[in-house]
Amino acid sequence: MELKAVPLEVPEGGNIIVGQTHFIKTVEDVYEALVNTVPNMKFGIAFNEASGPCLTRVDGNDDALKDVATRNATAIGAGHVFVVAMREGYPINVLGRIKDVPEVCSIFCATANPVKAIVAEDAQGRGVLGVIDGDRLKGIETDADAARRRDFLRKIGYKR
Repeated sequence: MELKAVPLEVPEGGNIIVGQTHFIKTVEDVYEALVNTVPNMKFGIAFNEASGPCLTRVDGNDDALKDVATRNATAIGAGHVFVVAMREGYPINVLGRIKDVPEVCSIFCATANPVKAIVAEDAQGRGVLGVIDGDRLKGIETDADAARRRDFLRKIGYKR
């Protein structure tokens, strides 16, 4: 078995969500979950089939984001993996709805950070073991760091 760290592309000014699912209708169901939660959000979805024709299925409402999602899903190359590339909304707005999609098994990450998928490959295929999301830990927050965190959350409207 070989392990690979697959760098993923995050759209400029956007985020990606990477997860695992189990059924071909994932593309349609995740599309509905996204558009019904944040109607003006721009997104692309790509889903890798794990049987039959083993294609990457693609949908979304923004061609550039569909391309980002497709490049990421095909770079990962593992069956039953989906990638959402998004702008004009945040993962926090849609993760609950995506998790409620019946065929979604798990979420590996939701991030705007540099990210790599850790992929195991053998003769049968590929599987995602996890992700490296962002940079290495640099320390423990100070009182000043905590104040900046609280101010930031208020600035972007998530706290009063």
